[in-house]
Amino acid sequence: MRKLLSLRHWRNTFVRIYRLLVSKEVLLRDKLFFIIPVILYWVLPDVLPYLPVDDIAVTMIAAEWFARIMEKKYNKLI
Repeated sequence: MRKLLSLRHWRNTFVRIYRLLVSKEVLLRDKLFFIIPVILYWVLPDVLPYLPVDDIAVTMIAAEWFARIMEKKYNKLI
């Protein structure tokens, strides 16, 4: 729980995400697998009115998941 509340942890997570998104070795399909759902969740909040999760929380959860999965797939990058 302490790790999830740490600003250093989230800063490192978003640095990892940035590296993965700008890397030429990561396939565009894999990048879009993260970007499209996050953007849709930010743009279309009225479509999901019964989902009481904040946009930032969804983005942070998706970022953590995406970074973990892509670092396993592309372990030579990070």
